[in-house]
Amino acid sequence: MSKPPLFSRPERSELPADIQQRMDDVEQKAGFVPEVFNVFSQRPDEFRAFFAYHDALMEKDSELTKGEREMIVVATSALNRCLYCVIAHGAITRIREKAPRLADQLATDYRKADITPRQLAMLEFACKLSQQPAEINQADYDELSAHGFSQDAIWDIGAISAFFALSNRMASLTDMRPNDEFYSMGR
Repeated sequence: MSKPPLFSRPERSELPADIQQRMDDVEQKAGFVPEVFNVFSQRPDEFRAFFAYHDALMEKDSELTKGEREMIVVATSALNRCLYCVIAHGAITRIREKAPRLADQLATDYRKADITPRQLAMLEFACKLSQQPAEINQADYDELSAHGFSQDAIWDIGAISAFFALSNRMASLTDMRPNDEFYSMGR
C-alpha cells in the first residue's frame, strides 16, 4: 500500500499548455502517464529542463543502442536503490532489448546478466562512476576504448549515469512510486 505523496501533484488542467501536451502525448503512446511526469509537473521550468536533457541523452542517435542506454539506467539505479527507475526503465529495457529477464538480471547483479563483454565493460564504468566517481582513471577509459567505445560513447555512458543519479535522488526525495503498468510491460 503506498502512502499519499508528500509533494503535491497539480491537476493537469492547471499546467502550462506545453506540459499538458507532453503528458497527453505520452499517455496516448503508453496508455498511461508515468508518475515522473506528475511529480515534475509541480515545477514547470524544471519539468522542461529535466525532460529536455532526458530526451537529449536517451532519444538521440548514438553509438549506444537505446536498449544499452536503458541498461545503464537499470544497473546504476539498482545501486542507488531507486525503485521507480529500476521498475520503469526495466520495463523499457525489456521492450527495447526484447529480453524479458534482462532487467531483473541487471537490477540484481549486472555482472551475471546475459550481456556481451562490451556491455559489461559499459556497465562496469557506469556503475563505478555512480558509486566511486573519484576513482575513475585512465585505465577505465582504456578499457572502454578496447571494447570499441569512442569518446562520444564514453561521454554518453557518463552523462546517462550522472543524469539518472539526479533522477534517482529526486525519486527518493518525492517517494516516487512506479506505475503498476510498468511491472508487466515486456514480459
